[in-house]
Amino acid sequence: MKRLDFKSGTVEMVHGGGGRAMAQLISELFAAEFSNDFLNQGNDGAILPPVKGRLVMATDSHVVSPLFFPGGDIGSLSVHGTINDVAMNGAKPLYLSAGFILEEGFPLADLQRIVRSMANAAKEAGVPIVTGDTKVVEKGKGDGVFISTTGVGVVFDGVECSGSSVKPGDKILLSGSIGDHGVAILSQRESLGFESEIVSDTQSLHDLVGVMIQAVPNVRCLRDPTRGGVANTLNEIAQQSEVGICLYEKNIAIKSQVAAACEFLGLDPLYVANEGKLLAICPPEQADLLLEVMRSHSKGQDAAIIGEVLADEHHFVQMVTQFGGRRMVDWLNGEQLPRIC
Repeated sequence: MKRLDFKSGTVEMVHGGGGRAMAQLISELFAAEFSNDFLNQGNDGAILPPVKGRLVMATDSHVVSPLFFPGGDIGSLSVHGTINDVAMNGAKPLYLSAGFILEEGFPLADLQRIVRSMANAAKEAGVPIVTGDTKVVEKGKGDGVFISTTGVGVVFDGVECSGSSVKPGDKILLSGSIGDHGVAILSQRESLGFESEIVSDTQSLHDLVGVMIQAVPNVRCLRDPTRGGVANTLNEIAQQSEVGICLYEKNIAIKSQVAAACEFLGLDPLYVANEGKLLAICPPEQADLLLEVMRSHSKGQDAAIIGEVLADEHHFVQMVTQFGGRRMVDWLNGEQLPRIC
């Protein structure tokens, strides 16, 4: 059998049929790029060593359009997104699984590029992809490729991170500027020509979380504000903990080109997705230490204390504006930017 043609070949229905062609696709692409001791067992699942402590499991599906965007692609995004979901539980990510839905006719060159991007992201993060699955659907019944990833991790000792643990008086920290990912996707999707390219912030955050928890193990809550952005994430936390939240607009970093793009497009950056930033809520007496630790890390250099938790029976999220007024930061109705991750 001839080797796969990664220059001009395409995905065919036989690549999902369970026969020789599927075995070849797995061997020459997925197994070759993702190779590690667990995956190389070659079974229908990976047999993993026992771990001490509480396990965390998170799963995510990725349907981003376009598949390739400034700063990343659906492959790296699928790895970063699930690693971050595990990390936001106060856990060290250990393993990933990956499931692919491929559309008949999808170029093998693009698939190879996506798989290599996933492999590089997993290797950089030190979190191997240990098992996976591939299915193929008829042309016109998919959209190139969809990826589902599941992550498993172990919670750091003594850590209890939850959206229901937040208390009045707690401080809210943000690791950097907001809106980069959503605007990067939209500018690519709509072929908008901005003066300077806006790049997605997609990255894994578990190493930042590790140093944060080492310094402040009693951090109350960690969240990555992806779909719905900072606004929806904080509304969710306010409901979970039955508290109110007050934000300070002057402390929330937004890159000038992102702010300009949002103004041009009529978007509120607070609701725009991020893929490489986190929110942390901690006791007030720990906030300065946590901020210092975050700023000492390359992925938290622009961290800031952006608000505080209030006692509020209505569970409102409000923001003090640059001009000293107040406005509500309510739940987003519907989806501002579909297929953003």
